[in-house]
Amino acid sequence: MPRICGRSSSTRQEEVSVFQLYCCGLKFRTYFPHSMNEFIALRLESDIENEEMAGSRPNLRYYLRQQPVMLTIVLVLVVIAFVFVTALSHAYHSQREALGARWFNRGLADLNAKNYPAAVTEFRSALLYSRDDYRYQLNLAEALIGLKHTGEASAYLINLWDREPGDGFVNLELARINAQQDQTQDAVRYYHEAIYAFWPNGQETKRRDARLELIELFLRINDKAEAQAELIALSENAGDDPAVQLRIGDLFLRAHDPEHALAAYRTVLRQDVHDAAALAGAGRAAYDLGRYSLARGYLQSAVTINPSDQLSSSLLKTTELVLNMDPFGGDVSSTERNRRIVEAFATAGDRLKACVVPNPAVPGPAGVQPGLNDEWTSLKPQVTETGLRRDPGLVDSAMDLVFQIERHTDKLCGEPIGKDLALLLIAKSHEGSN
Repeated sequence: MPRICGRSSSTRQEEVSVFQLYCCGLKFRTYFPHSMNEFIALRLESDIENEEMAGSRPNLRYYLRQQPVMLTIVLVLVVIAFVFVTALSHAYHSQREALGARWFNRGLADLNAKNYPAAVTEFRSALLYSRDDYRYQLNLAEALIGLKHTGEASAYLINLWDREPGDGFVNLELARINAQQDQTQDAVRYYHEAIYAFWPNGQETKRRDARLELIELFLRINDKAEAQAELIALSENAGDDPAVQLRIGDLFLRAHDPEHALAAYRTVLRQDVHDAAALAGAGRAAYDLGRYSLARGYLQSAVTINPSDQLSSSLLKTTELVLNMDPFGGDVSSTERNRRIVEAFATAGDRLKACVVPNPAVPGPAGVQPGLNDEWTSLKPQVTETGLRRDPGLVDSAMDLVFQIERHTDKLCGEPIGKDLALLLIAKSHEGSN
């Protein structure tokens, strides 16, 4: 309840100013109107004041009616700004990609032209615009390999291998680097992964190339058993391509597998009977197998087509000697057999006398083989064509001694030549038959 101003009987009321009395009068009238008219007047005055105050600030309902429009406008502006920024960002990245692709294409051209220094520079420039691009790093590694910078190339390739361990090209290049560094175990692992890795269409021959390189690695470290196993796997899927079969045949020969080598060469000859390389290879394979009649046919054809083939000519001469000196060959009459035995016995005696190993502690002209020399000297008078006719048992005795002499002198005095080589081959051939 507001305090009602009134008169005071004290002296202090007289000191109240006229202004204070006036205010008290107004307040009194506000709270205690003297009549209904005065109350209505005061009420109207209060409403007018409220309307004036409402006009001085936004109406809440008006604001609520206008908010959706304002939000829509703001949203449209945000979308426009987002589209603009996105377009600008896309244009920026497109420009960077275009510049990277331009440097990359230049690098490919120089790489194909074997201009490795320029290719390395251009691939590095391409990577400035797309640092993680797989193709850029892969081709840069290839260019670095061309420059013999295998250390740096290996770092790129290992990073790529971590990202794509099934990439055939990456595995093949890592295998080559490890093979060059004599890291055989790692090289073999990467070669196997390259062989069984994914290769894009048109690059399936890379799988075969990886296996061929692995075979070469095994041959270089003299692991012929592993080389043969890889060659057999290769030959099963090689098809009838003459060039591939010819190389497979050559590799089988180097791996000491003449049987599979002969099969590969015959695959080539079924398509071209006049292929000089295949004829020579087949002749050598048959020669190594001890199939001298077959070898002679192939070698004769090879020398006829290519007279400058010195190896085939030499093998053909030895083959002819084997066939003409073997007393146990098919369709040989007893007279011819005896003649051959006499010739072989004399040849072995000459070899025995020539193979002198100086050793003062051991007497005898042949140094460490006096027993063979004595045996040959003792048997010599009996080994004649007449003696062989009279005593057919001398045939085996004489030839056994011949074979012993040739094997023994082969170990002591090195590989023989001419007739002695032919006799050694005959000995090995009949030893295998027995």
